[in-house]
Amino acid sequence: MSSSKKSMFVLDDGRNVAFTFILVTSLFLLWGFCNGMIDVMDKHFQDELHLTKAQSAWVQFAHYLGYFLMSIPAGWLASKLGYKGGIITGLIIVALGGFWFIPATNISLMAKAGEVSANTAFVAFLAGVCLIATGLTFLETIANPYTTVLGDKRYAATRINLAQSTNGIGWIFGPIVGSMYFYSKDAAGNSTGSQTLYVPYLGIAIGVLILAVIFYFSNIPDIKTEDDYHLDDSTPGASHSIWTHPHFVMAVAAQFLYVAAQAGIFSFFINYLTSEVPAIPASWQSGMNSLAANAGFLSEWLSGWFETNKHGVLAFTDKGASNMASLGFVCFLIGRFSGAVLLKKFSAHKVLGLYGTMNVIATFLVFLKLGWLSVVCVFSSFFFMSIMFPTIFALGIFGLGLRAKKASAFIVMAIMGGAILPKLMGAVADHYDMSRGFIVPMVCFIFVAFYGFNWPRFSKAESLNGVSTTGGH
Repeated sequence: MSSSKKSMFVLDDGRNVAFTFILVTSLFLLWGFCNGMIDVMDKHFQDELHLTKAQSAWVQFAHYLGYFLMSIPAGWLASKLGYKGGIITGLIIVALGGFWFIPATNISLMAKAGEVSANTAFVAFLAGVCLIATGLTFLETIANPYTTVLGDKRYAATRINLAQSTNGIGWIFGPIVGSMYFYSKDAAGNSTGSQTLYVPYLGIAIGVLILAVIFYFSNIPDIKTEDDYHLDDSTPGASHSIWTHPHFVMAVAAQFLYVAAQAGIFSFFINYLTSEVPAIPASWQSGMNSLAANAGFLSEWLSGWFETNKHGVLAFTDKGASNMASLGFVCFLIGRFSGAVLLKKFSAHKVLGLYGTMNVIATFLVFLKLGWLSVVCVFSSFFFMSIMFPTIFALGIFGLGLRAKKASAFIVMAIMGGAILPKLMGAVADHYDMSRGFIVPMVCFIFVAFYGFNWPRFSKAESLNGVSTTGGH
């Protein structure tokens, strides 16, 4: 192994923290899985409770509200408890949220029996979504900046993108599991999703408790980050407020708008595939039926992807579109891994600016309703979104020293964008159609590209941690 590879996970004092990095990346897998299920839940509630697209976006609102409410407390507790204590606290809260889905499912069954209102059942599920998001807030507030200090500072953006790649793996399997339990049907063809929705969340609750025990008995070092802007000392003329640093302030705004765009595209992906995709060739259905007939235990998963819609053409079912979301997240994962490679060779802000520009183009082409070209652009948007969250994060906390934890809390709080703008995207889609709704994420990506290309001016640094685009490492 070359010295450059060794340095990625070796601290200045010579300690190798590769195992710690691997353990922390398991948290990224966790919240990717949780987010992947959330993103295919909207259509379930649209069908079960007869909600509009804008109304179903309350799922995202509840999810990201948890981030907004707890990001500052999480940042404060992370400073008090350290990385290890904050992670364990977050895992316990996620477990509580997972267990809550059991009574929430019972309330849903009571609603079907007419004992309580459908709105009561919806609120019960939203409470569980919000509680899980509260726990995930602790994990994201701590794990994101922690990955940037677990080794040579030159590779901060590379490490956080590698860790976020496991997030992409979780996002692939989240929709698959969601399709199995949210859109399940009995032998008579009746939906059983309301009865089985709790099952994956029960599994999450048990899994994170096991993970909390592993963290408790593991060595998780508290590492002090470098204070490039002298926020932590008494240097005359030094600025001690993170808000006086434009690169951080603009990162909060960029993260707000990026997550808004991401949440909107992910949330309404099923709606797009079931309503905007051109007529599907009959050969696709016959091929899928043939696969299902010979797939053994996978036959249930492979069946029921297509149906003749109300317009008399072959289209995706909710289940099929939910499973296709996993293909979108494969594009997302490929983007994460390839992005991590690019970030070792090129300046992080330039890669962010380029990817932001590509998504402006992709979402505009979706808006124009160009048939299969627009469908391809939806999937390409997954690829170009892949590096945005971790790269904005790394650029935003650059050089903030001990205050990186506090800055991290505000950047995580900016995730609230995912609660607000999807409702706007849904409202546009309700008034026009789902393709026109993509004008909302397009505007968001314009700002992300602007932040990326202008980061050196905001930070007064050539590139992240001084690595130029010509540096070979």
